[in-house]
Amino acid sequence: MLIAPLFFLMLSTTARSFSLLPSPHLVPSLTSRLLSVRGGSDIPKPFPSWTFKDPCTVMEITPLPKITFTVTPSAPAPTANSLTIYTTTATTDDKATSELTLPTTISPLFSPSLSAALTSSLSTFKNGTHPGATTPPITIPEPFAKAELYSLGHAPTPQLYAALGAHVAAVATAHNVESINIVLPTAAGADDAKHLATKLYAELYCDDRYRKASEDGSKLTAVNLSFDGAAPPSSCDAALSAAAGLAAGVFMTKDVVNSPPNVLNPLSMASTAIDIASMHPDMTCKIIEKEECEEMGMGAFLAVARGSETDPKFIHMTWKPKNTTGKKLAIVGKGLTFDAGGYNIKTAMMELMKFDCGGSAAVLGAARSVVELEPAVEVHFIVASCENMINEKAMRPGDVLTASNGKTIEVLNTDAEGRLTLADALVYADKTVGADKIVELSTLTGACMISLGDEIAGVWCGDDELAEEIEKASQASSDDCWRMPLKKSYNKLVSGEERTMGGRGDWRGTNGRNFIRFSPFFLLASLTNTHFARAA
Repeated sequence: MLIAPLFFLMLSTTARSFSLLPSPHLVPSLTSRLLSVRGGSDIPKPFPSWTFKDPCTVMEITPLPKITFTVTPSAPAPTANSLTIYTTTATTDDKATSELTLPTTISPLFSPSLSAALTSSLSTFKNGTHPGATTPPITIPEPFAKAELYSLGHAPTPQLYAALGAHVAAVATAHNVESINIVLPTAAGADDAKHLATKLYAELYCDDRYRKASEDGSKLTAVNLSFDGAAPPSSCDAALSAAAGLAAGVFMTKDVVNSPPNVLNPLSMASTAIDIASMHPDMTCKIIEKEECEEMGMGAFLAVARGSETDPKFIHMTWKPKNTTGKKLAIVGKGLTFDAGGYNIKTAMMELMKFDCGGSAAVLGAARSVVELEPAVEVHFIVASCENMINEKAMRPGDVLTASNGKTIEVLNTDAEGRLTLADALVYADKTVGADKIVELSTLTGACMISLGDEIAGVWCGDDELAEEIEKASQASSDDCWRMPLKKSYNKLVSGEERTMGGRGDWRGTNGRNFIRFSPFFLLASLTNTHFARAA
């Protein structure tokens, strides 16, 4: 079983109320936790940074917006400052032959105006065959409410319901509406509602931790889901609860990546991991300090950390429920909270290198969601967190390092540091944890974005079974990925005469293809049952 973060997830005919922030009887601990953290407009004082003497030790958390969801068979009557979105579907993908399927429960208040709007914009609406097409919002003076049609196209997919959630967030913000009624097709299921709600939350994320809160943000406080007169799916409340848990993980991931490097460092990242573990009795957190890392022989990880004033922190969180399946999954994330490049100093875009902790951000986000979703599988979240800086102790080009499994590595470029920290993290996941499956997440190279753009993650995996699981998780979570090729002849690019391998091979060695050949050297050859994949 894989957890998608990340990776990354109705009711009867009578109306029931569900809050995301969920009501305490549905997710007992989530509400109090989300309300107890500081962030957004609730910041009572300037955010904590560092002093001249000490680095920052805490990262602020952005709470979820307070939105109450209700689920009913039919949409409620429009109220002042509300928006009703009527979804439509098409009978085929062919604009010329398709017939538009309109909801049967359109309010009489909206019906004439919506019909006129549809007639005037039918050419751009493409008879409903184009997913995401909308009519211009129409407004009725009494009770000053708005409505629009939104096309889900033919045979709506999870991605299209997620796109609807993004649209809801956009129009809620643009029109300053406080409540939105969404009329879904009768065939829509609980998972469709989950995808919609999760994406809605993700798009409402606004990082105001380090600035004055924006007055132009969303004022949305209530969302109603109805199913065009049909009874809602019985599992809709559980699906919306899962959406809240997933959204909490998304917010955590974005908070980590967005935090400036004078706030997010190995100390504050470790503190955040400890806070996540405190949210559930089945989650534990162990912080391995540099002295113990040295005893364990983590020479690759510690070499990168030598150049920073902030001590490295090796983070190991464990989710171990009582009803576990017996299998162990390890999720390993690159945890460079800032990457200056070391002595091979970066000459461009250094101000963006706070993003080099993207892998660890996804790992912490997944852990945050796991404490809410409570999956029946043992999961280990592993981050070797440090900074790649420059001082008199920093590693140099030409250094030969020894990793925790005895492999030696020649440093050909100090800006190829991510694979060094991950090397010891992967050995730990394999040798110490004994994971059956390892998924590694990292921002190792911009070459992946050149290859696949910024909406698709590259996946390197030599195990077809694990690759298929990741593909299914990708489809279920609406997060696209693409499996990249592996070729044995590339192994020679990381080999060497004076050491087991080089930290960077030929000029192409900075890309993902080279790292995936670099990584398996650190997995014990005798453990053939360990399955490994990396995503960039």
